[in-house]
Amino acid sequence: MERRAILAAVLMAGLLIAYQFLFVTPPPSPVKPQEKGEGRTAAAPDTTATAPSMSPPAAISAPLAPLPGPVPREVSPAPERTSVVETPLYRAVFGSNGGELKAWELNYRGVKPMVVDGLLGFRGIEIDRAAMPMQMISFALSPQELKLGGQTAEGVVRLTGVDRYGLEVLGTLRFHVDSYVVEQEISVHNRHTVRQNAEVVLPWVAPVEWSKDTSEKFQGQRPVRVVRSAAGSVTREDVHKLVAHTGDGQWIALESEWYVAAMIPQSPGWQLSERKLEERNEAQGKKGEMIEIALRAAIPSLDPGQSWRGKVEYYIGPKEYTHLKAVGVGLEKSIYFGGFPLPQAYGGLPMEWLAVPIMAVLRVFHKYTGNYGAAIILLTIITKVLFFPLTIKSMTSMRAMQALQPQINALRSKYKNDAQRLQRETMELYRANRVNPLGGCLPMIVQIPIFYALYVALSVSVEMQNARFICFGHLPTWVPFLGGQDLWICDLAAHDPTYLLPVLMGMSMFVQQKMQPVVGDPRQAKMMLFMPVLFTFMFLNLPSGLVLYWTVSNVLQIAQQKYMERASRREKPVPRALKKA
Repeated sequence: MERRAILAAVLMAGLLIAYQFLFVTPPPSPVKPQEKGEGRTAAAPDTTATAPSMSPPAAISAPLAPLPGPVPREVSPAPERTSVVETPLYRAVFGSNGGELKAWELNYRGVKPMVVDGLLGFRGIEIDRAAMPMQMISFALSPQELKLGGQTAEGVVRLTGVDRYGLEVLGTLRFHVDSYVVEQEISVHNRHTVRQNAEVVLPWVAPVEWSKDTSEKFQGQRPVRVVRSAAGSVTREDVHKLVAHTGDGQWIALESEWYVAAMIPQSPGWQLSERKLEERNEAQGKKGEMIEIALRAAIPSLDPGQSWRGKVEYYIGPKEYTHLKAVGVGLEKSIYFGGFPLPQAYGGLPMEWLAVPIMAVLRVFHKYTGNYGAAIILLTIITKVLFFPLTIKSMTSMRAMQALQPQINALRSKYKNDAQRLQRETMELYRANRVNPLGGCLPMIVQIPIFYALYVALSVSVEMQNARFICFGHLPTWVPFLGGQDLWICDLAAHDPTYLLPVLMGMSMFVQQKMQPVVGDPRQAKMMLFMPVLFTFMFLNLPSGLVLYWTVSNVLQIAQQKYMERASRREKPVPRALKKA
């Protein structure tokens, strides 16, 4: 009996040990803190599943248990790692926390930071799941330094990371030595044992209101509008008036007048998103309203072992028409030239038809002169040469009207009480002598579209930003009224701080008016002499490049009038009797 009891106990113990070994899973070990950005959350340990550690993908080999929907918890931040990219056009710094863009400094007429760490810029790759907090992946970056130039025309930075639910995310950033475009490829691979759904989010943020303590590093650093292209049309919305929206489109961007940060989908499945959100601005140390533009791609349900791929591009740089057009998605439409929109079949905005060719001509002249001021002078000379035949007709018409002035004065005295009869008789007199009363206005009428197109080009074109003409240096701060200003024209896109150029323009306009034949009522001619004063005040705060164009145009007009007066004297010599008189 005792033997049977002992044998039964041994068999029961063996059966219990076999059951524990074959069918019972050992309790999970505590989860180590994972590498996350500050303020992000991690999954709490559970009795049935463990979260994978943030090690490189090769370390994940054992199958993972089904996800029970873990509750996030705070974790300590991991050390930040960076990758620095340098090209002739910019210097960029990417961080390991989501692959965020920590710095982007343009080498464009000085160093211009397009990104303010923690306040303005690209936040990196985020994984969004329904009913769960947004998750930022900690990446391994390779290489840590990349320099383009010389024989190295392009380079690649690779990002490798795994989220805490078993999604392996691989990213590739491709840079080019002569372009502001960055190409990014994203691959998501399900390393879990169950099917997963998620959304890839690529957000770019900026404050709606900037702190008074945060100075603008350069004119145009702060975005003022969201601009997007969808269904062949471009829409703009002020950051203060932004309404949340998500939909299909070609690209979305944050822009100032001269700089733009654009996000461009290059594969199906991406949607453009824009919204406002309230969060703490680390750079300003307080809560504030932020604006976010983003590309969002819903990853289809991935079975274990399946992958998803997506591709996007970023353009971060000046709004130079040639660079924007080279992207090939209509990004040049982010430059607003003004005017009235036409039907799409007729091609965009009318002022674009004039401003773009004018800027193309200026770029060609700048290529050979190295100075945009000299390019504007050359453009003015060519314009005057092309329109010289119209100037001759204008001067001939004005002289003919001056010769008819006594007869016109007689008609005014005769029909002073009958305005309609006076107008008919005056027009009949012009017709009989083949005189066009509007002939004297032809050069001015023709120049108005060119003048306005040049004004638009100088106002919206970043090429003129900080472009010098005749720059003597910088005045010390103790100089009255002009202390701290550049001397003389150091920025053709800004007004002349000394106001010398507008005054020269007014003087040249006055001389030009005095040289023109007196036509019409002498009292009106005296009133016209007030026009140079009015134009001088109008031009005080206009771009220096525009004032330079008008001034040179006036000087050339004076030279043309002098030339025509001498030619007229040679053709019709004055009789000797009149000379003696």
